[in-house]
Amino acid sequence: MVAAMPSPAPSPDLDSTLAEAARAIAAGRLAIAYPILAARLKRDPGDVAALRLMAMLAIATGRDADALKMLDAALEQAPGFEAGWHTLAELLHHLPPATALAAMAQRRARRPGVPGYQSLHAGMLERTGDYDAAVDAYRAMLARDPKLAGVWITLGHALKTIGDSASAVDAYRRSIALRPESGEPWWALADLKSFRFTSEDVAAMEALLARGDLSEGDRAHVEFAIGRALEDAGDPAQSFAHYAEGNRLRRGTTPHDPAAIGAEREAAARLFTPAFFAERAGAGSPAADPIFIVGLPRSGSTLVEQILASHSAIEGTRELGDLPEIVRGIALGGAAKRMRYPEVLTNLSPAELTKLGDTYLEWTRCQRRTDKPHFIDKLPANFRHVGLIRLILPNAKVIDVRRDLPGCGFSIFKQQFASGFTFGYSLEDIAAQYRGYAAMMALWDDVLPGFVHHLDYAALVADTEGEVRRMLDYLGLAFEPACLDFHRTARAVRTPSGDQVRQPIFREGLEGWKRFAPWLGPLLVQLKRPPGAEAPGGPV
Repeated sequence: MVAAMPSPAPSPDLDSTLAEAARAIAAGRLAIAYPILAARLKRDPGDVAALRLMAMLAIATGRDADALKMLDAALEQAPGFEAGWHTLAELLHHLPPATALAAMAQRRARRPGVPGYQSLHAGMLERTGDYDAAVDAYRAMLARDPKLAGVWITLGHALKTIGDSASAVDAYRRSIALRPESGEPWWALADLKSFRFTSEDVAAMEALLARGDLSEGDRAHVEFAIGRALEDAGDPAQSFAHYAEGNRLRRGTTPHDPAAIGAEREAAARLFTPAFFAERAGAGSPAADPIFIVGLPRSGSTLVEQILASHSAIEGTRELGDLPEIVRGIALGGAAKRMRYPEVLTNLSPAELTKLGDTYLEWTRCQRRTDKPHFIDKLPANFRHVGLIRLILPNAKVIDVRRDLPGCGFSIFKQQFASGFTFGYSLEDIAAQYRGYAAMMALWDDVLPGFVHHLDYAALVADTEGEVRRMLDYLGLAFEPACLDFHRTARAVRTPSGDQVRQPIFREGLEGWKRFAPWLGPLLVQLKRPPGAEAPGGPV
């Protein structure tokens, strides 16, 4: 649904100019984009497409408040401007959760009849961990208009998070009934790991793929869903064919640079040395609250989080975006001095490092619902930022959860991700990312010996109590039997493994990839080990 522009349609030359500005922003050439957009808005201050791009430029330069005003202006003129809503959602994701929630509450109060503001407000409730309130908000929207197919999907996601899988299935099926041409609810059903498709479901999805008018995005969703259905049905050859096609479609719209992780590791190695950390000893917030669980997705990190969240001293939260936002702010500050992250960290004083640690604790406080002394941040990609964690939160703990490359890599390959993880749509890219991740973790072990605790997923499955005891020893906490009964712990789990961690350990999953071995060549090749990469998890 896209509303008509509030001003006359732009001329063809302005359309191409707008496209040029969009390309410049995407490439980081902001100095080129700004005069183009400024001239266009001077000619027509109500051009919502130009307002959105100017908001994107403001976000890229750290002027979030200005971006919010521009998006408000665009969406008040054109409430059906879908691209504007998408950019607003991205902006809210960058803001501290409490700030974003307050911003949406204000807009919802000011314009209570706009579904977009209501939906984003419910999304912010989820982001701050108030899932029950989010479910109530989605249900209230649907009570007013039960034909909102997209809201049924978001309601389903929230219900899945709190463990109500049966109601989530019902919500997804209601979305299918309302918008049968959509592939998203089919994938949502597949992403409920305990769900099993019927033969009628498979026939309906095959009929969708036979349509000539299905969008590539919807087609990708259905390909992944059928892949899952056929895997469950015991047909690995056809299952892999559908997974491969879904990945091909997603990779075509998800740019990825496989060399980026290696360059990032090299930049980290140049900066982070034992001497660098010794010179900054004593800096950073002294709080010992955070426990970071890092690694690659689908490595078993959700299981580890659930085990730890069953301890009386540890609160589970979710995959938090606060540390990457701190990195974003540091990088923006460095850009003005023509310095890149992490090199710009050399310019930060001990007081500034301490303030960054305090900022992280302040931003994450809204996620905490108890007075437990520790909480978990389970964003896998934080493995990139272990050096920063040591600088700003030297008493924090970091647990690296690693799974063997074939098992982890194939699990990534058959998973669609909402954002990030651009490497996940090619077996070759997954293998390269795994190697780069292992090398990065080896670097942290070299320069910060003992700071990171490594946990092998297969070892955890084979000797759960022994590995849990070793992990708690690292954290300085006494063993509690509840950690072995983790599947009884009631809490919201917002990852693809949410269903699985509400059951006892699934040992059969360790070797599920072997049925697909004939097609997993890039994951089976013995990759050359980076120096020190003998950390647990098998060959890299």
